[in-house]
Amino acid sequence: MAGSKRGGKREKKSVPKGIAHISATFNNTHVTFSDVKGNVICWGTGGTQAFKNSRKSTPFAAQLVAEAASKKAMEAGMREVEVNLNGPGSGRESAVRAIQQAGIKITLIRDITPIPHNGCRPRKKRRI
Repeated sequence: MAGSKRGGKREKKSVPKGIAHISATFNNTHVTFSDVKGNVICWGTGGTQAFKNSRKSTPFAAQLVAEAASKKAMEAGMREVEVNLNGPGSGRESAVRAIQQAGIKITLIRDITPIPHNGCRPRKKRRI
């Protein structure tokens, strides 16, 4: 291990343009900011904002997650993002709005939710 430094302080990258990946599942919302190549700058989830269990999947939790992740991204110098939405969760729109309100310019909103073209058999219908 000669010459390798582990656990040291990382230098802050200045990334003016990036991609915001929003994964909204039925149980949680993940917001990840990356540069154009896909290297992660910062991220946030419902659990990191002290939400537990079913409260993680609410639009309010998604809004707070997106705000916190946006602040971190702005500290890294991010000003413009493309947004990739993934999943059927309830926090999709509120997360996009929160990123916009944080002062980051959104250039593109893309929905990358995988839709089967009659692929696998779906799960059985939920009975409540």
